[in-house]
Amino acid sequence: MAGASLLALIDDIATVLDDVALMTKVAAKKTAGVLGDDLALNAEQVSGVRAERELPVVWAVAKGSMKNKLILVPAALLISAVAPWAITPLLMVGGAYLCFEGFEKLAHKFLHGKAEVEAEHAATVQAISDPAVDWVAFEQEKIRGAIRTDFVLSAEIVVIALGTVQDAAFAAQVAVIAGIAVIMTVGVYGLVAGIVKLDDAGLHLVKDDAAHAWAGFKRALGQSLLRVAPYLMKTLSVVGTAAMFMVGGGILLHGLPYSREALHHAEAVVHNVPGIGGVLATLTPTLLNMLAGIVAGGVVLVGVNKAMALLGKRHQQPDST
Repeated sequence: MAGASLLALIDDIATVLDDVALMTKVAAKKTAGVLGDDLALNAEQVSGVRAERELPVVWAVAKGSMKNKLILVPAALLISAVAPWAITPLLMVGGAYLCFEGFEKLAHKFLHGKAEVEAEHAATVQAISDPAVDWVAFEQEKIRGAIRTDFVLSAEIVVIALGTVQDAAFAAQVAVIAGIAVIMTVGVYGLVAGIVKLDDAGLHLVKDDAAHAWAGFKRALGQSLLRVAPYLMKTLSVVGTAAMFMVGGGILLHGLPYSREALHHAEAVVHNVPGIGGVLATLTPTLLNMLAGIVAGGVVLVGVNKAMALLGKRHQQPDST
């Protein structure tokens, strides 16, 4: 009897694990788009860090990301059980923050004068070149920015994963969401680490001065990596900012009433364009998400600046008592 119970327990565990693996695969597919945005954003965050400090910074952000998920996973499960209506408003707040971050980057780039931008760049280059500079403050600023961005994207990943298993048993929900959190963190920051060290890998390959064909291939590959790495980081910077608008705007639009119907209607309208209708229909949701993100980011930035100005005036007013 005890043996039969043990076998039944093992069979139940095996069934649960099989179901968890299947649901995790489904959740991973659904969160893959956010994963790509997460990768682009976080690879861009470590640009401007000295080469020997790149991996420690990536590791610090990865630890912060895991801490984010240690907070988000239980919180998502709790909110889903107690107040499921609160998930969408909280996500919209996070989406608005992402749009604000993206618009602030654009505003800093386009609203500041060329001389000011060049002076800031020169100061950064001088700091990077100075071995006497204390890097703690600079690194901490980069790390905090990346972790804040990761928090919002991780929240969306966790909620999407939760949505795929909301009808499953609680134990299965915990296993799937925890599994997705670990897989996404390891996958994203493993790839980020590889991207930021591409130039070092290229330099290592170029240094092979042997005369045989394999060494020649390594040198050619290394030179290609050295040429590609700067353009890749610049591309990731652009993609990362665009991803902020796309993800943030998508969260905001999907949280608004009738937004899905409006998106579907827009897709149907452009789909009728001769020749390129199918392509336009595919691109329309992304473009509308980005447009909504840019508009929302501008509105939030104006609101934040106005609030900061009002608070500054209040602090400057003399005490009448």
